[in-house]
Amino acid sequence: MKFTDKKPSKSLHLVSLGCTKNLVDSEIMLGKLKDYEITDDSSKADVIIVNTCGFIDSAKEESINTILTLHDERKKDSVLVMAGCLSERYKEELQKELPEIDIFTGVGDYDRIDRLVNEKRSSFTEEVFLLNEENDRVITGSSYHAYVKLSEGCNQSCSFCAIPSFKGKLHSRTLESLIKEVKNLVKNGYTDFSFVSQDSSSFLRDLNIKNGLERLIDEVEKIEGVKSARILYLYPSTTTLSLIEKIQNSKVFQNYFDMPLQHISSSMLKIMKRGKGIEKLKELMDAMRKVPNSFVRTTFIVGHPGETQEDFDKLCEYVKEYGFDRANVFAYSDEEGTDAYARMDKVEEDLINERAEILGEIISEATQQSLEKEIGKTFEVYIDSESLEHEYLLSARKTTWAPDIDGEIYINDNELYDENNPQKLQFGKIYKVKVTQLVGDKLLATVIK
Repeated sequence: MKFTDKKPSKSLHLVSLGCTKNLVDSEIMLGKLKDYEITDDSSKADVIIVNTCGFIDSAKEESINTILTLHDERKKDSVLVMAGCLSERYKEELQKELPEIDIFTGVGDYDRIDRLVNEKRSSFTEEVFLLNEENDRVITGSSYHAYVKLSEGCNQSCSFCAIPSFKGKLHSRTLESLIKEVKNLVKNGYTDFSFVSQDSSSFLRDLNIKNGLERLIDEVEKIEGVKSARILYLYPSTTTLSLIEKIQNSKVFQNYFDMPLQHISSSMLKIMKRGKGIEKLKELMDAMRKVPNSFVRTTFIVGHPGETQEDFDKLCEYVKEYGFDRANVFAYSDEEGTDAYARMDKVEEDLINERAEILGEIISEATQQSLEKEIGKTFEVYIDSESLEHEYLLSARKTTWAPDIDGEIYINDNELYDENNPQKLQFGKIYKVKVTQLVGDKLLATVIK
């Protein structure tokens, strides 16, 4: 893929690791380096950038392994850049221990990456980079969907999380900036949006506005051309029944509720400093489930210091009872600088892994049950592309679902696709389908003509 009509003199290989929020920052770097030709072959790239994740041990290991592998494969005189959260969090140590890296930069210089590459120098700006509507992003992975970042940083004090230590306190974008960006994206053909941040339900609270997401919903609904939207990463103590009702009544925002619970035991929620009483938390979750055609996603952490067998049993029981549509389980990772790191009542690693496996199986059963409920239903989907599974299948996503994480639907109407014929199926467009069956973890559907 090329960004200019002129043949570029240099090529770029970029790897974005971790969450969707990192992806947006990677798109900013691509925008600043749009005179480079993007290549999937790192061995031929003149510049290689790895946007790292530093959240938990597995993510840190992936980041280090990726960058060392790319170093081994790269050509002579190429420039290797380590950017992002891991680089920010351990900047002194990594610069000493990784002489293989040519440029180090953290979470404050995404919009200066072109200068750093040209000057071949490292930089760690103290302030975290905050996107605005004037930043020139290169959207990747979709011709119709875009992630929109609400804020940076976090004011929560979860016992297990080190993010505030290197991302700082909550710093929201203005509502005006967000709306301008969405309007610009609509002009460029984007119709589907996922709003993200570390704590989306706290949006604008640092500016003394408590109903920031409700205001966002009102303003986005006014933008002609926005067909669907959803909000990721709600936080229990800043999510309200009013917000849930606002989403339910929206004609644009999907009934999509993504709230990482981390646990359900009252004692563990206190230890984790999750800031919500168990009764109020369950009230929120029940309100989400009561919304017609709601889709509820969450994450859990098992093996946190202080977690007893009774706590874990309560968690398993709740997951079985609630029936989450999608969920993820993480084995506790001991992160230096956090409150949990200093606790003495650690859970043994073998037991942590055992609990993660047990809860993972329960979650898999819940996901399968959620998919089975879709059989025979009709709903709208975005058709993305030809399926990698079979040449006669198309790959689609329910409009409610978030890209990449919630699943894929196979449409067995490949013969109806023709990119040059508007009367045929088109990628990036919405169609109504009927689900005919479930094969493994994939729904099969046909387009209703």
